[in-house]
Amino acid sequence: MKFPLPIAIPVKRGSLGRLTAVRRLIVNADDFGLTAGINRAVAGLHDAGALSSATLMASSPRFQEAVQLARTRPSLGVGCHVVLVDGAPIAEPAAIPTLLAGSRFHLTLGAFVRELMLGRIARADIEREAAAQIRRLQQSGIPVTHVDTHKHTHMFPAVLDAVTRAALANGVHAIRNPFEPAWSAAATPAASPLRRVQVGLLGGFRGHFQRLVRERELATTDGCLGVLATGTLDRAALAAILGRIPDGTWELVCHPAEMDEELRATRTRLQESRAVELAAFNSLPEILARQIQQIHFGQL
Repeated sequence: MKFPLPIAIPVKRGSLGRLTAVRRLIVNADDFGLTAGINRAVAGLHDAGALSSATLMASSPRFQEAVQLARTRPSLGVGCHVVLVDGAPIAEPAAIPTLLAGSRFHLTLGAFVRELMLGRIARADIEREAAAQIRRLQQSGIPVTHVDTHKHTHMFPAVLDAVTRAALANGVHAIRNPFEPAWSAAATPAASPLRRVQVGLLGGFRGHFQRLVRERELATTDGCLGVLATGTLDRAALAAILGRIPDGTWELVCHPAEMDEELRATRTRLQESRAVELAAFNSLPEILARQIQQIHFGQL
């Protein structure tokens, strides 16, 4: 079942100066390639018309499997999910020493942010690693539609600067706007108070993001839906968010998966919630009673 598409789509100028449809939606699954169950969920939801985009992790255990699934689904937009936390590098370790704690990245976002704020992580190292991850996708035959980052690390200005330089140097001209609008956050009351405070504080970087993206002529959306709801995005929350979508171009971020032992063995905090999201997104065409054009980042 596919999303109903309007015959004629009125357009307007978006918040960053580009032409946008009145209501356009990118439904993007993060962590493509992490486990077989995630890969199956991404492929299945795309085939059902509930998912238009996914971001692939270049050093993920199921990378080659994800590449094959993507290459047989040319209508699926595939971006690079740049990993700088809790993962293994693609670049030579000697070329990115400030990103590493041993042979891998810092295990937690808190550790990464602490090192970043203390000036111990070099922007050049971030740029080299991001470029290496983008190129691995491209060399595998994936036309990379956009970039985003694991745990939204490109909210931070130093990371944003480096990642956008890497993207542009490799012919990628779109990036996730990781900031959630207030109307979407208000539709997710089940989020924990701590996560709500964290998302609110990080919103202070929104203005810098908008300025830099405009200066570097990158395509992006008007905002990211579902950030606050990560871990609690069930059918009710999904319906509440989609029921409030105003004019503009938006990204709905999700983390669906078929639950299996492979997923349970990972360090991700998102485990059982991924199966809940999968069930919710299977009902997405039914929830979307209004006409919203579904696109991916390559169509911005």
